[in-house]
Amino acid sequence: MPPRNDFRIAVTKDNLVFASAHFITFPGHRCEALHGHNYRTRVVVEGGLDPEAHYVFDFGELKQLMKELIDEVDHKVLLPLNNPKLQIATEGDGVSVAYEREPRYRFPKRDCALLPIPNTTVEMLSQYLAARLRSALERRAGSAVKLVAIEVEVEETFGQSASYRESFA
Repeated sequence: MPPRNDFRIAVTKDNLVFASAHFITFPGHRCEALHGHNYRTRVVVEGGLDPEAHYVFDFGELKQLMKELIDEVDHKVLLPLNNPKLQIATEGDGVSVAYEREPRYRFPKRDCALLPIPNTTVEMLSQYLAARLRSALERRAGSAVKLVAIEVEVEETFGQSASYRESFA
């Protein structure tokens, strides 16, 4: 079998940021207070070269795809729908959130991002964004480019981040 030659491209730009509120639940019976971060993202895509353009993927298109995804969570309250400790209910134009059955918050629905994740940690946010980006890349890349991996890093505070990498060769 001949060796596989893959390339990596990475994008981190000043506009690939989002400001959101969240809280996470911890082991035991602890839930942190609602607070916010100015998150930064970085994306790495690996794969073979497009035979005509000689690139893995167009930088401009990758930035646009990522920007569209983070705009969905920008200036929102991030709520994890798969968290067993939280009860999240949509009621008309609002969303109520309770921790351990105690009513705690009620938000306008338009201000919430209801995410199919178990907790709003940067680990889960990076995995969520990677899955969404992978789907978007597969729809747009076509058959000419063979992508083999994607990695998304989410930084919640300078020097404090998590990344998720998925290989799909």
